[in-house]
Amino acid sequence: MQVYDTTLRDGAQREGLTYSVADKLAVAKLLDEFGVGFIEGGWPGAMPKDVEFFRRAREELEFQHAILVAFGMTRKAGVHVEDDALIKGLIDAQTPAVALVAKSDLRHVLRALRTTPEENLAMVADSVAYFVANGRRVFLDCEHFFDGFRYDPDYTTSVVKAGLEAGAEIAVMCDTNGGMLPSQVSKAVGEVCARLGVSPDRLGIHTQNDTSCAVANTVAAVEAGVRHFQGTANGYGERPGNADLFACVANLQLKLGLPVLPDGCLEQMVRVSHAIAEIANIAPDTHQAYTGSAAFAHKAGLHASAIKHDPALYNHIDPAVVGNDMKILVTEMAGRASIELKSKELGLDLAGRPDVATKVTEEVKQREAAGWSYEAADASFELLVRDALGGGPAPFTLESYRVIVEHREDGAVVSEATVKVRVKGERVIATAEGNGPVNALDEALRQALTRHYASLATLELADYKVRILEGSHGTGAITRVLVETVDSRGGDWTTVGVHENVVEASWRALVDALTFGLVRVPA
Repeated sequence: MQVYDTTLRDGAQREGLTYSVADKLAVAKLLDEFGVGFIEGGWPGAMPKDVEFFRRAREELEFQHAILVAFGMTRKAGVHVEDDALIKGLIDAQTPAVALVAKSDLRHVLRALRTTPEENLAMVADSVAYFVANGRRVFLDCEHFFDGFRYDPDYTTSVVKAGLEAGAEIAVMCDTNGGMLPSQVSKAVGEVCARLGVSPDRLGIHTQNDTSCAVANTVAAVEAGVRHFQGTANGYGERPGNADLFACVANLQLKLGLPVLPDGCLEQMVRVSHAIAEIANIAPDTHQAYTGSAAFAHKAGLHASAIKHDPALYNHIDPAVVGNDMKILVTEMAGRASIELKSKELGLDLAGRPDVATKVTEEVKQREAAGWSYEAADASFELLVRDALGGGPAPFTLESYRVIVEHREDGAVVSEATVKVRVKGERVIATAEGNGPVNALDEALRQALTRHYASLATLELADYKVRILEGSHGTGAITRVLVETVDSRGGDWTTVGVHENVVEASWRALVDALTFGLVRVPA
């Protein structure tokens, strides 16, 4: 099975996505660690940045699994292949393999290239033969293959034939417009093979996701005998994107039992997926198949009850196989089994405390009905469980707080907070300014507590999210606040607060954040 990645070329066509040369080198290294067979690095000659990438790749990258591929197009109409500047750029890239895109839809030949059908076939044959003669492996990307095959199957087949007879290793059937369905892909593979008298392992598949069938279409082609498939990390690409490389690999290896990746590589999937997302500056899709943080998350109490006895009952694979983890979500749908499993995940065993599990379950249901959400606030949930277990006195108690927002004559807006708390029997008053009421409260509370709890000085507020709850309207609506906190050791946790007043909701989330910080790292 040939796993061909085009993240750095076709995937980079995603709206808003731009890779620097350093980014491309880092992504290529990750893809090699994942075990892909071919990495399409870009289009040298057409893109100056890609010329630099291939030069640096020769000097800086030592692949363990992958072969680097340079992408380009067949020679121009009426130009000798040796004289074509873009062809020369591919040669200068010095890659062991090249991918050549060719028009395989007669309408594109006539209207886009504005050349004759015969000249297009000659362009394909000349270009493929030239690279084969120069010692390159050649993949022929037959652009708009499926649309062209439906319009004029004889001509589209003749393009495939010209490439294979000239020495192309694989002719790739490209669903460029992304409009195909799995049954149509399977049928086309069989018909092309019958027309040419070739085995389907001489064909490849490249799909776009315009019908949300890119992965399914890839699997259908492989089931029809194709042994070369193309995809991009996380499905990045133009419009709705390309076939997600990770889902394709997992489906083919785990569901069809095909030898896709080298041993030890499949479990790198989540790490590589998220690392590439970080480089692309795109938040990982939490609901992405196999690699998303919610891919193996269970919410309903019925699911959790079964999982408590056997995790395989509600997981289609062992999440660890692809480097992921199972997660139990705590919501109003949670039953006692969900609460027990989630608590165990957090290191708190409630198996022998049915009374506590029942108490926490009821508390969660009541709070969720009032607008609280513990799905994304594990730290607040853990504090709730600890309190139910009799976790001891609170590290501090609030006497009062006050926040003043002042809009000054010069246009400056300053927030000031005063906090009065009792810490270890001592009454402490602290005042601080901030760039907003929540920041001022955070600063004042830390100032009040750090003399007694020095470890709080290492904590930082990393993210703050406010949401007006559905069904609430206007300035008096119920507000939910999520606060993400990080410590100096790289740990992070999220807490939640809910109230009609956004400042009070924020205060509750902040109190949980600092309290949980003291649970993690006592003073």
